[in-house]
Amino acid sequence: MTQLVQALALGVLIGGVYALLAAGLTLIFGVMHIVNVAHGAFLVLVAMVTWWLWRHTGIDPIVASVVTTPLMFGLGWVLYRGLVVRIRGASASMSVLLTFGLALTVEGVLNVTAGNKFRSATPGYFEESYRIGGVSLPKPQLYGFLAAVAVLALLYVVLTKTWTGRAIRATAQNPDGAALVGVGATATAALAFAIGTATTGVGGSVMSVLYPFFPASHYDWISRLLGIIVLGGMGSLPGALVGALVLGLAETLTATYGSLRWSTLVFYVVILGVLLVRKQGLFGTRLREDVA
Repeated sequence: MTQLVQALALGVLIGGVYALLAAGLTLIFGVMHIVNVAHGAFLVLVAMVTWWLWRHTGIDPIVASVVTTPLMFGLGWVLYRGLVVRIRGASASMSVLLTFGLALTVEGVLNVTAGNKFRSATPGYFEESYRIGGVSLPKPQLYGFLAAVAVLALLYVVLTKTWTGRAIRATAQNPDGAALVGVGATATAALAFAIGTATTGVGGSVMSVLYPFFPASHYDWISRLLGIIVLGGMGSLPGALVGALVLGLAETLTATYGSLRWSTLVFYVVILGVLLVRKQGLFGTRLREDVA
């Protein structure tokens, strides 16, 4: 019984981190229908910057997110205004091509400047844990989970309690109707893209502690994150949260009662099973056949 509780607890902690990593990706798709395959590369970029700050200044990697988050917000705004806005309204394939080009550019820059080798930030608490009864909660996963909860809660408040959030949601649900009441589609989309990119400021910092990374590891991450948002429903933040928890629990339960190397396969089997029953994912909206 203790083994099961341990696996569930660790699965929830990891799932919370995955939800943070996927939140920005699903927000951008929900508002602009842009598949940002550069999201994984942005996470690796932030992880590399965080590692450098930790290595040379001693700053805690997760605390470093107070530096990386505004930087990524600014980068997201500039990229949207300079590049992404040019394909607004185009087919999804155009967004995939553009953002894949961005991902390759980030990977190339990191290869040249940082080298093609694994890195990981290992603060003093890296191997420490809290014990509650017979359950062990590793400090890195717990701190990463708490950071994820804080960011997701802030994102929820911004989207539901502020005029900016209402404008973003209105643009996502009905762009023409939002424009009729004075919501600027371009400015709102730029803000949504910047916010979605800013989440990588925290996500990448947390990732630098929990997972070894190197420039090309963004391929693995974007495949996981796309799996999460497809399972939950494209553009659905609650769906991304549920999909992330499913992935976290699949990893820990499979590792506990089977083998870790099968955990990713189990997750994709779950995705396949859900999509056979609900093509739009758990929380996705079904489109009419004539507009799908």
